[in-house]
Amino acid sequence: MRIAQIAPLYEAVPPKLYGGTERVVSYLTEALVDLGHDVTLFASGDSVTSAKLEAAWPRALRLDPTIRDALAPHMLLLERVRKIAHEFDVLHFHLDYLPFPLFSTLDTPFVTTLHGRLDLPELQPVFDTFTDAPVVSISDSQRLPLQQANWLNTIYHGLPDQLLTPQSDKKPEYLAFLGRICPEKRVDTAIKIAAQSGLPLKIAAKVDKVDQEYFKSEIEPLLSQAHVEFIGEINEAQKPEFLSGAKALLFPIDWSEPFGLVMIESMACGTPVIAFNRGSVPEVIDHGVTGFICEDVQGAVAALQRIDELSRTEIRSQFERRFSSKIMAQNYVDSYTALLEATRRPMLRRVAVG
Repeated sequence: MRIAQIAPLYEAVPPKLYGGTERVVSYLTEALVDLGHDVTLFASGDSVTSAKLEAAWPRALRLDPTIRDALAPHMLLLERVRKIAHEFDVLHFHLDYLPFPLFSTLDTPFVTTLHGRLDLPELQPVFDTFTDAPVVSISDSQRLPLQQANWLNTIYHGLPDQLLTPQSDKKPEYLAFLGRICPEKRVDTAIKIAAQSGLPLKIAAKVDKVDQEYFKSEIEPLLSQAHVEFIGEINEAQKPEFLSGAKALLFPIDWSEPFGLVMIESMACGTPVIAFNRGSVPEVIDHGVTGFICEDVQGAVAALQRIDELSRTEIRSQFERRFSSKIMAQNYVDSYTALLEATRRPMLRRVAVG
């Protein structure tokens, strides 16, 4: 099958450090290539892939301080895809609703994975208007605000099997917080949980420009506590040691998280997750198997008393069964095939079986 993956231009694919959507696009692209498909990745020129790279902009916008209008490069990206859309069986966008007006008028089937929050009121008229644009959710919970959307499937994110693995030489001794510091991720709550449980907390997290003031005023004063160690942003190579050395990953979110990639990163390392019951959490975490789902700080502290009951070997096994990038890619291929069958469009190239 000839597949176009169209990534945002904010980060390289994969991103150098933090970047959820572009990271998932990379995992998916590589897994599709491994499955034998003919894949073209439309992304920034500093991206690295085993697929064919179509560089829509020289480098990631985040790394280019001269860029003041991020929409302009994305318009050029869409036009580049439009010009050669007929060369593909399916176009897979990761650009929210941007492709809807242009690509709804073309013959080439397209699908969009929605990676972000969908509870914003201004999205309602968009999806009321483009009722036929096929979309994929990354959790069933994510769909709830947009019942009218043309949902093709729910496909959970996946990681390459060997990307993050348990480091058996690491004795779990602390609690971990991984990802991004912002109000809805509630690192302040993680600090509180750690304090009440009597365990040290290591925070490996990025602070975006938009969250600098929040970090300075609300979080930085908390980092001087004896049980807290702020590491900052870490890369992929540092995650196995960081997560394997943790008794648990704390995920005390205060919003409807669409997926939460850090949960499966933790599971890949065999580390249980203590998560608040919001958004996708009940779909990702198997309560009492890969972690504990809690309602509040007291529940999280109580769950930590039982953390040694969980098998880190079984947590890793559950990751392999549910959240590998190969499983994610195969689920997308099934969705592409359903899309092609619905449009009665023959494949340009079939994958040789065996």
